Amino acid sequence: MIYDSVLGRSFSKQEQKKLGYWAFVACLFIALSFFTNFKPFLGPLSVLNLRLSVGEDEKLHLFSDTDSSLLIANETLGSSSSTVNDTSSSHEEAEIMRSTLIVNDTDSSHGESEILDAEIIMNSTSIDNATSRSQEVFKESHTRNMKTNDTSNSPPLVKEKDIYMVNNTNSSLPKATDADVVTKNNTIEPLCTFMGRSDFCEIKGDIRIDGKSYTVFVVSSETDILTAENTSWSIRPYARKGDQAAMAAVREWTVKLVTGASDIPQCTQNHSVPAILFSAGGYAGNHFHAFTDVILPLFLTSRPYNGEVQFLITNGRPAWISKFETIMKALSRYQLVSIDNSQDIHCYDSMTVGLKRRTNKELSIDPDPSSSPYSMNDFRKFLRSSYSLKKTMAAKIRNGSKKRPRLLIISRKRSRAFTNVGEIVTMAKRLGYRVATAEPDADVSGFAQIINSCDVVMGVHGAGLTNIVFLPENAVLVQVIPFGGTEWLSRTYFEEPAKGMNIRYLDYKIRVEESTLIQQYPADHVVLRDPSAIWKQGWSAVQSIYLRQQNVTLDVNRFRPTLVKALDLLHQ
Repeated sequence: MIYDSVLGRSFSKQEQKKLGYWAFVACLFIALSFFTNFKPFLGPLSVLNLRLSVGEDEKLHLFSDTDSSLLIANETLGSSSSTVNDTSSSHEEAEIMRSTLIVNDTDSSHGESEILDAEIIMNSTSIDNATSRSQEVFKESHTRNMKTNDTSNSPPLVKEKDIYMVNNTNSSLPKATDADVVTKNNTIEPLCTFMGRSDFCEIKGDIRIDGKSYTVFVVSSETDILTAENTSWSIRPYARKGDQAAMAAVREWTVKLVTGASDIPQCTQNHSVPAILFSAGGYAGNHFHAFTDVILPLFLTSRPYNGEVQFLITNGRPAWISKFETIMKALSRYQLVSIDNSQDIHCYDSMTVGLKRRTNKELSIDPDPSSSPYSMNDFRKFLRSSYSLKKTMAAKIRNGSKKRPRLLIISRKRSRAFTNVGEIVTMAKRLGYRVATAEPDADVSGFAQIINSCDVVMGVHGAGLTNIVFLPENAVLVQVIPFGGTEWLSRTYFEEPAKGMNIRYLDYKIRVEESTLIQQYPADHVVLRDPSAIWKQGWSAVQSIYLRQQNVTLDVNRFRPTLVKALDLLHQ
């Protein structure tokens, strides 16, 4: 009462009201000073920890969040941005602003504009408290995010040592071994594996194959997508990288990271075993290239699964599939899927897109055990088992033995054919050979039986010589090199591979007089006089003239010492 009477005599009612306001402000200031001075003894006020959410109606809603995660800042809603580190920072860096706004970046590959799990941490009473709490929340969130993903819609893309993904258009990426895992921003970064003549991706997670769009969808968490440098990769699953003509005839597939909320096809067929996607395009119609570019890399890629793997073939012609059906069934216990334009969405937990080829050498496996657990000896054993081939070692001829070695003459009908097979057979029989002639065809199994029964094989350079993979150990290959500067081809395609298969090698280079080209061109023509000039015109000219137009008439007397040498090798 005394206070009211004194106040009433001293101040008007309007002045009393102003004085009351100032008194209220003074109280607030005193309270603020109290909290500032005694802040070490006070914890953060949870009611001031708010979470910002953007709903489908694009309106902002604030709600209490006492256990929210603090995500790494990529962009702010306004013109400024800030990043909260989980390491110790200076006091000046901590006191940047009264409210710290942290926004997750969107998936640019889908053009989405939704902002997911954005959080605001506001504490108007203590900047330092907010900063300290932000660091603690970030550490908890970071640990939780590294351990788990949203398993309801988007299973984890990978675990350590589980994924190698490819971008074969970026040759600057580092080479990787089977154990390499690259991390960025503490998340696993998809990586391309480059191996000599092939690119391939090894993927684990929720994988969906759409044969109509030639796309491999990999359902991933948003965190993995946001931290990945790329979300889409292109690959042609054929093991002859660098050969533009071959790769142009190989269908291109896309490996694409997507979220569970994305508009992606739903599974119609689920598989419990891994898958391997490969192409039978390129040069695979040629018997040699079918083996060196497809069959041998397919063996290297699938053999570790011991049959528990399914093959998905693109560019798969029925005739090609039928021709190599025995090999593919020996490598996989499951039905082959021709994936092109498939109406089904095949789903897997693990798959490889592309084939492994670690060496640039043709028809070969890198002999370094650290590069591959398999050798050409392993591959040839596999072929003998697959085709039930009985002969493992070539005949060893002893002096005085009446046993005669078996010679196979590989004949050809279209080009590089022997025009005097009868003379060659007669001469070989006189030397003590049992002689057979045969031409490879689509019946790989039948021809494998024939060639496996022989001790010596001879033929003009060509795809038919690829069948030496079925020869027994220590057999002899005699390659007849056609006229026209084809020595490099002959050495690269068959001489070096034969030595890697424990097959003894001989060759016979014909003279121009033994070539039927002398019947097609004048003696002074550049084709006969200077083959190097034709090579300068490019591969098409060489192939057209020296490989497609030429047949061989062997000088049997000149060739005889080569077959004698083969006999000598069988005595050793």
